[in-house]
Amino acid sequence: MQEPALLPFLLHIAGAAALLIWSVRLVRTGVERAFATQLRQSLRHASGNRVLAAGTGTLAAMFLQSSTAVAVLVANFVAKGSLAPAIGLAILLGADVGSAVVSQILLIPQDFLVPLLLLAGVVLFLRGQSGTLRQTGRILIGLALIFASLDMIRDATAPMVDSAGTQAVMAYLGRDIFTAFAVGALFAWAVHSSVAAVLLFVTLAAQSLLPVEGAAAMVLGANLGGAFIAYVLTLASPASARQMICANLLLRGGGAAVLLLVLAQRPDLLDYLGADASRQAINLHLAFNAALALAALGLIHPFSALAAKVVTSAPDSNATTLAEISALDPHAMNRPGRGLDSAARELLRMGQKIEGMLNATGPLYDQWDATAATAIREQDKTVKKIHFEIKLYLAQLGRDGLDEDLAKRSMELAGISTAFEAASDTIVRSLLTLAKRRDSEGFAFSEVGRREIGDFLDRVQGNVHLALNVMMNQNPAEARDLVEAKEKVRAVEQKLQRNHLGRLREGLTESIETSSIHQETLRSLKQINTSFSMVGYPILARTGDLLKSRLS
Repeated sequence: MQEPALLPFLLHIAGAAALLIWSVRLVRTGVERAFATQLRQSLRHASGNRVLAAGTGTLAAMFLQSSTAVAVLVANFVAKGSLAPAIGLAILLGADVGSAVVSQILLIPQDFLVPLLLLAGVVLFLRGQSGTLRQTGRILIGLALIFASLDMIRDATAPMVDSAGTQAVMAYLGRDIFTAFAVGALFAWAVHSSVAAVLLFVTLAAQSLLPVEGAAAMVLGANLGGAFIAYVLTLASPASARQMICANLLLRGGGAAVLLLVLAQRPDLLDYLGADASRQAINLHLAFNAALALAALGLIHPFSALAAKVVTSAPDSNATTLAEISALDPHAMNRPGRGLDSAARELLRMGQKIEGMLNATGPLYDQWDATAATAIREQDKTVKKIHFEIKLYLAQLGRDGLDEDLAKRSMELAGISTAFEAASDTIVRSLLTLAKRRDSEGFAFSEVGRREIGDFLDRVQGNVHLALNVMMNQNPAEARDLVEAKEKVRAVEQKLQRNHLGRLREGLTESIETSSIHQETLRSLKQINTSFSMVGYPILARTGDLLKSRLS
């Protein structure tokens, strides 16, 4: 039989793999944009027990189609003290199972669903009246493209089944499972998606191109590569967050390596997992992660303690402090466009500092920390200094006159800087004061009231993060989501205020004692959210999506 042309084959398989990787990312980003707040709240509420935590992690990974995305979210909670590292590890173990379940679901033949998902997804994305509907459309389109990409891989590989050259390469991977394991790990890390990697390997096995031993080894390698992705993404995180990530890397990566050694001696064990190569490989993925989660859930505290001994904070005495350099370029005065770009960079730095202040404030509502409060106040002084320097710089930049577009942009940056400074001021003058007052007066929130404040803070933190992303990418769709989120925050704040008044009418002691603190905290968080939503208005004004007046 004539050998199929190598170049067209490589082009088709590379294109199909690229579509698969991008489709998985499309679904994940759609879920993050539409349901980020709900996911953050669910993960934070999972601190009750390890089984609940693992179950929450499983569901979160199924929605996000990525255990890595769950790991990054959980790392943020652990870094802020909202979750214990051991509970965070339990969530990650569950997320690994969820990722394996997603791989099982996506491999089910669903040809009739592709046109249906595309039709529904495009209609929702183009005609949806809210950000949530549009992102739901994005998710449906992503799912349809995942199925389509898998069909493309099957079609591209079908002519290669009888190719001697292809069979030789794949047979080698089947014989040398340690090389196959390394290739699987490297591929999963390179594409930043263990789901996409597993789907590709299993599809190749289903086409009889990849022997079951090679497919199994590459799937196990993808587990190591998937765990390593989160390790790299959290290298700059505090030690507590890295401890949890390292513990999961040790369990998932080490467990995959141990199982590989077992299969090297007993390849016949794969026969118990299914009738064909693809089913054995995908079932191995699920069985491995489920067994690992069940076995490790009872040992999360010892593993967390071991990780804490291995991963420690760098001693401050040996740390080198690097002076922060302002992005404001004094040499750009005669180049206004470049000068405005440097002002935007400095404004982003200002926003990131305020985001850090807000994240550090939440734990103070549970336990007052004078050192943390002092650090927040010092950061506020830095923010005010940056605000003053930005205003002065913009004034000097326009001294010789700017054209209409540059003058408008200068005013927009000045307005955002003022809004950011107001948010910083609200954190220090309101939130810090309220947290200190609760501690000094010995009051405690009701369980429901404290959960409401935590959930509302999660929502505002998510919008602050979105605002900073919009500052960087200037994406009109995300700017619209940001402005729409402002209205959602206002509606949620009003609902929470009504809930609080209802508890007061019921005479709940904790609610009466903390009434003013509770209500002022909600109002302050709403003000901070409003300040950051200002980032989206100039972008929507340029695209014509913003009305000049809300009056009829």
